[in-house]
Amino acid sequence: MSGWMMMVLLGGVAAASLWLGGVARSLWTMVGAALMLGAAGYAAQEHAGLGGHPMRPDRNPVAVYPQVTELRDQMLGRFSGDGAYLIASDALMRSGSRDSGTRIVMMGANAYPRSLTLWTGLGTALAQHDGGVVSPAAKLAFAQATRLAPEHPAPPFFEGLAYVQSGDFRNGRRYWARALALSPPNAPYRAGIALRLATLDAMMARLPAG
Repeated sequence: MSGWMMMVLLGGVAAASLWLGGVARSLWTMVGAALMLGAAGYAAQEHAGLGGHPMRPDRNPVAVYPQVTELRDQMLGRFSGDGAYLIASDALMRSGSRDSGTRIVMMGANAYPRSLTLWTGLGTALAQHDGGVVSPAAKLAFAQATRLAPEHPAPPFFEGLAYVQSGDFRNGRRYWARALALSPPNAPYRAGIALRLATLDAMMARLPAG
């Protein structure tokens, strides 16, 4: 049996188990996200009909910080169909497979073309893929995320993060200030954005003028 047929069979068995087993509908999305994660990671390798083989990284691993991932989850959610693509991308980026990590988010954006989560994640993935440079492609992805949700703080926060990581602190600060302004007063992520903005301000104040 081919790898893809096995994946479809497992998905069918899981769906039937959820229905027949009386699992609460509130948990269906979580289980579906886990299945999507496995399928997306499998597809990104483009060897669905071959046996297992070690994945070879194409570049240096990307540092995926838990604090940033937690902030992203607070802003955009985690256990959802589109969020599963970002989980898979994170794992591939950490392993050094930047091409696969970026491709998997592109696959997600194709499947969910109006997903704020995936267009924001694609901007981040493209910047990581290009060695920390906020390329025109990354800017376009962030711009699409902003068009989809102009009042949401996630696109400016993660675009600002990409600029900060590239060393462009002035642009990074501009986007972070907008993200903070868009954050609701009681949002769980607001304090995290404010702390990063204050830390960036303190760092910039110590830099030589000019």
